[in-house]
Amino acid sequence: MKTHDVIVIGGGIIGGAVAFELARRNLNVLVLDRQPPGQEASWAAAGMLSPAPDSPDAIPLVSLGRASLEIYGEFTSAVEEASGEKVGFRELGTLETLFRAEADRELSTLIALHHGLGLVAEVLRTEEAFELEPQLSRDVGAVALLRREGCVDNRALTRGIFRALEASDVEVRAGCAVERVLISANRCLGVAAAGERIEAGSVIIAAGSFAASIEGVARYAPTHPVRGQMVALRTDQFEISHVLRSERGYIVPREGGWCVAGSTLENAGFEKKITPQGIGKILAAAVEIIPALANSAILETWSGLRPDTPDHLPSIGPTDVEGLLIATGHFRNGILLAPITARLIADWLTSRRTSVSWDAFSPMRFAHTAHASS
Repeated sequence: MKTHDVIVIGGGIIGGAVAFELARRNLNVLVLDRQPPGQEASWAAAGMLSPAPDSPDAIPLVSLGRASLEIYGEFTSAVEEASGEKVGFRELGTLETLFRAEADRELSTLIALHHGLGLVAEVLRTEEAFELEPQLSRDVGAVALLRREGCVDNRALTRGIFRALEASDVEVRAGCAVERVLISANRCLGVAAAGERIEAGSVIIAAGSFAASIEGVARYAPTHPVRGQMVALRTDQFEISHVLRSERGYIVPREGGWCVAGSTLENAGFEKKITPQGIGKILAAAVEIIPALANSAILETWSGLRPDTPDHLPSIGPTDVEGLLIATGHFRNGILLAPITARLIADWLTSRRTSVSWDAFSPMRFAHTAHASS
């Protein structure tokens, strides 16, 4: 029976990035996915790279997001070199736009929050903002430039990662749903998948919203899906260079004269339908930021399922079962956190050390809660 050093369960950007990093360290890796890789949250995302918190719950993620952003260029370069694919990584920054009457006061609060968290943010005069983005609405009240932020084409990056895995002879099995993790004497031995017993030295759960459905995993990764609807718009009459964000939505540029606008947050289970209400909300926010988008063509609409957890923070790290690690529940930050998640998991497996603290994201916080309530 063939065995592997590591089995990665989940073929999204997190699972792919982890497998890519482990393969670079010469480990024998097998990736299992219930469907063709890259078809869930990684495909549906916008590709914003922002460590700034979008809610108070996300503040513990700031240091991890900053660490990931610092290595993003290195990570994407490695993927491009290994795959021969361009992944659309941009580092031009984000313009945070404020439209309300209290815009100046809100801008001061935003700048203070960013500086307090060690993030770079600066006030832009509206005239400066219009020079950077000529199509920006003249109704904007205040603008902040978040110079260190960026974006990536998440579909291209995910595709590039799996082409890099193929070039590295990493085995990826699509249509191979994992039923349970095999555990004996508190040691993970492998998985049962598609009627087969597959052994490995370590197993990493990176199955996104579907992680909790794998027997033996829910106590460490109680994930559930949060739907997000999205729109792609053709912008070939003008160019958008920066990520543009407001309280109501965001716009992320793509190469080739189009952009992605989003998004909704909906607790709709595993239902991925598109709704007039959701798309209408997204379009209204996008047109408020860039009025010229009112005449753009709608290229595509879609929705995806973000993997959320009870505290809205990811579950990353080892469990109390030897050889079983978790890397899932990244909610709205999977694209941003893929490089650092991959590095931390690989560091732990190869040296039992990590360069960045991940204690706040330990899977054991959920296991302890489940034990206390039982």
